[in-house]
Amino acid sequence: MTVDTSFFDTARSWLRTQTGRWVAGGLAAVLLLGGMGAGFVGWIAFGSNTPAYDGERTVVVSGDAPLSATVDSLKDAGILASATRFRWMARATGWGEQVKTGHYAFAAGASTYDLLDVLRRGLQTPVRLTIPPGSRPDVVARVAASDLAFDARAFRAALRDTSLARSLDTQPGRLFGYLMPETYEFYWQTPPEDVIRTIKRSFDRFYTRDIAAGAERLDLTKTDVLTLASIVEWEALLDEEKPAIAGVYLNRLDRGWKLQADPTIQYVLIDENGSRVRRVLYKHLEIDHPYNTYRNPGLPPGPITNPAPSTVRAVVNANDHDYMYFAADGTGGHAFAETHREHLRNARAYHRLLDQREE
Repeated sequence: MTVDTSFFDTARSWLRTQTGRWVAGGLAAVLLLGGMGAGFVGWIAFGSNTPAYDGERTVVVSGDAPLSATVDSLKDAGILASATRFRWMARATGWGEQVKTGHYAFAAGASTYDLLDVLRRGLQTPVRLTIPPGSRPDVVARVAASDLAFDARAFRAALRDTSLARSLDTQPGRLFGYLMPETYEFYWQTPPEDVIRTIKRSFDRFYTRDIAAGAERLDLTKTDVLTLASIVEWEALLDEEKPAIAGVYLNRLDRGWKLQADPTIQYVLIDENGSRVRRVLYKHLEIDHPYNTYRNPGLPPGPITNPAPSTVRAVVNANDHDYMYFAADGTGGHAFAETHREHLRNARAYHRLLDQREE
């Protein structure tokens, strides 16, 4: 009997063709799904995970805190767009447990990988600390503590540290005067002693470079220059008057006169909050205190504040004039005088103006 096999041959051919198609299709599907998965993972890791914003935003995180706290800090700082993506990668890689304490800055467009890589490696961004001029220790302590990891009490304690002051070739009562008003960069966890040490050494370099020659010409020590500059700092509201005011004080020192500087009385009277009295009265001039330059000749024992660099320069570049007195003119400036009679006339005019304003 002859069997017709053409049907079976056709079926086998069809099956082979379809199987090939199924295998090819399956492989294509697997590759597609794999590609999609890889793309999804790549998006989680390397896609932007910040909102859109200009410049950089900063955050302080603690490496001792749980991952949830790191996420909260990033969210509160407006840096993190998707907490879910961040948590997923942090846990998958273990990097969430490697976060280092510090202050960090991130530009918009940073990926989850970028964020975690910086945090786990501790690639901190320095903090910019600006020291205000003509200030008081409590004020600068609060400013520094607001930007860095320590508190204000630790900064004030460092200023009173005898060993630290001695290592910086000064005394605790004078150390604050050397905190030159400039903008400095420190890492967030820098201790207060190192902050003070850095600023003092910056002043020393500035003094050697810009001031020392002028001080030697005037026969003034570094402490003399700093102390006189601190008085001028509180006296002068206008930068252009600083050399003239410094010139008056130098004239008085040359003639052996008392400085009679109101800022030294304000220093004596300063209250616990660091504010200064607005008006020095005659009764204040009799206070028995080493900083009272109405009673004591020469310069006071040390600086009364931290003068700006421009004020320190004004002392060694003081105007050469014959003025021995000056009185406030009520506009922020001063009226200068060579004689006491002229000075009294200027002072009376100023006091009349004050009385009118208080009416």
